[in-house]
Amino acid sequence: MTDHVSTHAAEEDIRNESILIYVNGRIVPKNQAFVSVYDSGFMLGDGVWEGIRLYDGKWAFISEHMNRLYEAAKAIDLDIGLTPEQMISAVLETQKANGMHTDAHCRLMVTRGVKTRPFQNPRLSQQGPTVAIIMEHSKPKIPRPITLATVPHLRGLPMTQDPKLNSHSKLNCILACIAAQKAGADEALMLDVHGFVNTTNACNFFIVRKGEVWTSTGDYCMNGITRQKVIDLCRENGIPVFERNFSLVDTYGADEAFLTGTFGAQTPVGMIDGRQIGTGQMGPMTERLRGLYKALIARS
Repeated sequence: MTDHVSTHAAEEDIRNESILIYVNGRIVPKNQAFVSVYDSGFMLGDGVWEGIRLYDGKWAFISEHMNRLYEAAKAIDLDIGLTPEQMISAVLETQKANGMHTDAHCRLMVTRGVKTRPFQNPRLSQQGPTVAIIMEHSKPKIPRPITLATVPHLRGLPMTQDPKLNSHSKLNCILACIAAQKAGADEALMLDVHGFVNTTNACNFFIVRKGEVWTSTGDYCMNGITRQKVIDLCRENGIPVFERNFSLVDTYGADEAFLTGTFGAQTPVGMIDGRQIGTGQMGPMTERLRGLYKALIARS
């Protein structure tokens, strides 16, 4: 298969050519939004980020995204320099400047800032953090279910790079995605250090078997906010849901598979390693969970 599809595929929107971007307290046109080549994020991937979705004038679960951002910053000893409330105000200011109301995606990034010399030591970042907010008109447009290929790249142990850390250092996941695309799939299915099915290079992964929803234990994957919302929705609506270890054999025999993420919410998976999953189309459980999630967004 050569017509690769991304879990972040969106409708083309000419308005994105003239968006305004927040950079360190200033909101500037896209073609003027720059950071230094000495920036820690550019030079070393030293930073953390969040993706947030705008629905009908409201940023979905923004407090939870802020909690995760500030926990990640604390974990890497990065002082953001703004309170969570000030950061939310910056998001709202950028939204207002762009005149956005719905179907928008925010990429909020914080790095350790500009370094005095081009070396690794974090003490060389002495000018304070860099904060950037990119906000685009972004309506998901995924023309068919995603195809996955299992790759040798793992989501590893927390003493290497904790997979729960939403850092700018995404090379492991990028290499996984490249391997999957070389194999003819859209994106990568990644195992954990014990060989159990874990996550994809970009999203959390679920399967459905005989009316039960399964996902990984969560020990080696991103602590996804949408992932947790799906688990909570299952529990609230009497749908059996399990965070457990399961294998590729369990996965190939699943009735359905889907991905969760802030951008695509719940994205169906049609094929894994050349094996059709269920009918190859969105299954009834995935469709039901999409409906429950939309209702949750509406009442939130």
